[in-house]
Amino acid sequence: MRVRVEGDSMLPALRSGDWLWVRRGAPVRPGDLVVARLPSDPSRLIVKRAAWEADGGWWLESDNQRASGRRDSWDFGALPPSALVGRVMLRYWPLTFRRAR
Repeated sequence: MRVRVEGDSMLPALRSGDWLWVRRGAPVRPGDLVVARLPSDPSRLIVKRAAWEADGGWWLESDNQRASGRRDSWDFGALPPSALVGRVMLRYWPLTFRRAR
């Protein structure tokens, strides 16, 4: 699946506008970037770093803790494995771009 990054919570690793290729159901290890469902609104996806396994779930953190509007496990606790959509495999940019003049 493809996911577009929005916001600054994962700076410097990911920037707003980056595109990610996500492998659904891929095994997760500490340090991996993952896509998960936001517990307060399961229709929204979030991109976070899997920090460690805790209480049968995953503790997910933003790389940029100072980002406005950031939401991670410091706000909602560890997420159960069922809330993880997949692991980020690749970051890429859109094929269309503007040429400098």
